[in-house]
Amino acid sequence: MIEVDWAGLLPNELAPWVAILLLVVSAFTSLISAAFGLGGGLVLLAMMATVMPAAALVPVHGVVQIGSNFGRALVMLRHIHLRAVLQLTLGGVVGATIGGLIAVRLPDWLLFLAVGLFVLWSAWGKVPATAGRAVLLLGGCASGFLTMFIGGTGPLVTAVIKTLNLDRMAHVGTQAGAMVIQHGLKIGVFGLLGFNYAPYLPLVAGMIATGFLGTLAGRRLLHGMGDSRFNYALTILLTILGLRLLWMAASALLQGG
Repeated sequence: MIEVDWAGLLPNELAPWVAILLLVVSAFTSLISAAFGLGGGLVLLAMMATVMPAAALVPVHGVVQIGSNFGRALVMLRHIHLRAVLQLTLGGVVGATIGGLIAVRLPDWLLFLAVGLFVLWSAWGKVPATAGRAVLLLGGCASGFLTMFIGGTGPLVTAVIKTLNLDRMAHVGTQAGAMVIQHGLKIGVFGLLGFNYAPYLPLVAGMIATGFLGTLAGRRLLHGMGDSRFNYALTILLTILGLRLLWMAASALLQGG
């Protein structure tokens, strides 16, 4: 039997079985994101939160997600709506800058409430045809700002892109491209703040690799869906996530957060 020397491959606080679990979960969550455009990152974040040190959770998750989204953007490159990604990025840079300059942390319940209401509105509301560019810029600004506080803003970005009424391939590809840049901004900030990524690089590389396999499987699933089925599934997912955010807002408010 081949024995693996885990020294140097994993941080001391992570057991080998945890690494194997995360490799499998990374593949599964990337499949979800590739098929529906959202959801996988939040599931991965929730799983990592149960097995990783709190201080490493958001930065390491950000690196894994930038790799996962880059793979998804690569295989769907010709479907990406570049103008939308650019507008989201411009707004995101402004929002991230503002968020980084704010010294007083906003209440968690207010952040969850704002995002939850927007996500539900995007799932069921009507967007004026003339509001597309404004929604992208404001949505990018909001997601860039919020990622400095709550990290997982994938549902907000997906909700903004949904207002463009793109076909399913363009929607998933555009969301992946936008999230690559947003996660890139976030990991850059953590790097400037002094977080040491080096001990996690072998694990991150493995999770990105298994995540890419999940992306390929998810793309096949996406190809098999019609646009109407995709939009229906996306609306249901956004509704569930929006309601979850409202529940988190209520819980944080009751706990004084």
